[in-house]
Amino acid sequence: MKTILKFIGIIILLLIVYAIIAMLAFGKIYHYEKSTTINAPKEKVWQQISSMRAFNHWNPWMKLDPNMKIVYSGNEGQIGDRYCWDSKNDDAGAGCQEIKELVENQKQKTEMIFQRPFAGQATSEIMLSSEGNGTKVTWTMDTEQETWMKIMRPMMDYQMGKSYGEGLQKLKQVSEK
Repeated sequence: MKTILKFIGIIILLLIVYAIIAMLAFGKIYHYEKSTTINAPKEKVWQQISSMRAFNHWNPWMKLDPNMKIVYSGNEGQIGDRYCWDSKNDDAGAGCQEIKELVENQKQKTEMIFQRPFAGQATSEIMLSSEGNGTKVTWTMDTEQETWMKIMRPMMDYQMGKSYGEGLQKLKQVSEK
């Protein structure tokens, strides 16, 4: 019994030490990025990222809830092009994403406002650059994190890697058709 209690105590102590180190070591700004190369010209890839409707054809989070309510507004493919989502599923939650900057065949920048399951704000960029006969796509996200959220950063990196990898793979498939 004492051995089990010591083991549990050591686990709890390690978790507390990790939490303190994470809160002190990780900065307030969380940045994530992932890239892939697509065998298609920038102009063709641009068609898949230049509007919120096009983005949602390969957006990995759309599959979280097939019954998600989506409302589009603004002029498609222009600054202010926006969609809001509302899901009963906490994995998808609710919020809005709006195009804030477009540089044709080069960059799309959006702002995301999350309402559920956690309130928050983030920016995302999708940048295109020529790479041989193809296009290098770099997808980023930046957000400010509360101190307690820093503890979850390794798990966030894992989830973001999985989601961004899935999305970029789907973008590759759509663009290479």
